[in-house]
Amino acid sequence: MAEVSSTRTLALGVPAPAFALPDGNGILIALEKCRGPKGLVVAFICNHCPFVIHLADQIGIVADTCIAKGIGFVAINANDVIRYPEDSPEKMVKMAKTHGWSFPYLYDESQTIAQAYFAACTPDFYVFDADLKLTYCGQFDASRPGNKVPATGESLSLAVKAVINAEPPLADQRPSSGCSIKWKSGNEPR
Repeated sequence: MAEVSSTRTLALGVPAPAFALPDGNGILIALEKCRGPKGLVVAFICNHCPFVIHLADQIGIVADTCIAKGIGFVAINANDVIRYPEDSPEKMVKMAKTHGWSFPYLYDESQTIAQAYFAACTPDFYVFDADLKLTYCGQFDASRPGNKVPATGESLSLAVKAVINAEPPLADQRPSSGCSIKWKSGNEPR
């Protein structure tokens, strides 16, 4: 498992790139349906990444807290399922059920949405305010498989708290790190 970091990112203040993607059951869900009255968290994840699996239960807890406070939450899987069949939409449904996720988990088959967000790894987190302007792009927390740091969602939660309290974006935005997004041939970021 090679760990990579998000090195390219959207600029703070830019609007959330729009999307309309299917969930694991093929139901199309648009960005507007995912947002909450106070903002939105967009997470790029997948089913097989050890970094995502390590955080999976805590992601569900943090997402439920966000939703309860008026911040929508959506996860997007952009991996090439031909080369990585464990990330298939059918298995996305199982992953969400296993971890009790209440948020939409969508499939970006074309990978155009991952490219629009400059997503680089799984997991990769983006926080948008009520106007859907980016306020945070970074890690969930400092926990990684094997580093013995408990998964709490501290970094993401602080960014969400700043949005809820109408505070400026966090000065300390540490990049996400995890498995690289599994790009289809020709889709690799340049």
